[in-house]
Amino acid sequence: MLNNQLMFKILFLFFLSTAITNLAAEPNPDLICGKWMSSERNLIVQVYREGQEFRAKVVWFKNIDNSRAMEEWTDKRNPEASLRNRKLIGMSILRDLDYISGSNSWEKGKIYDAKNGREWDASAYINKEGQLKVTGYWHFKFIGRTMTFTRV
Repeated sequence: MLNNQLMFKILFLFFLSTAITNLAAEPNPDLICGKWMSSERNLIVQVYREGQEFRAKVVWFKNIDNSRAMEEWTDKRNPEASLRNRKLIGMSILRDLDYISGSNSWEKGKIYDAKNGREWDASAYINKEGQLKVTGYWHFKFIGRTMTFTRV
């Protein structure tokens, strides 16, 4: 039979390890923050928190047309004429994402596609491999496209 002191130590270690495991499993809304590169390796975005909402801006993209510098490209396809001269570098492309702790995802956002000047509904999550999955969709997620990003 175990003595009381040994039994206390075993119970203490069990509860300590359980507490540490539970603490590590706590959702972390800021896990999405940082720089992420697209799987095509043609775009880097900076995800950041502004109040309770998460946003992302373009910090680099692959300039395949060397006729002008990356910093000179503008949002020329924006439906609002007043925004067509804003620079792509530094432009906010993702906004209004709210963290949902129950699903460990970011939902109810909007994503802007500068290639065609359209804005879509957006959601995001980080998979078990640590990749950021961002889905742009029209009303329903199954009517959408998911981009994969890795942290840089």
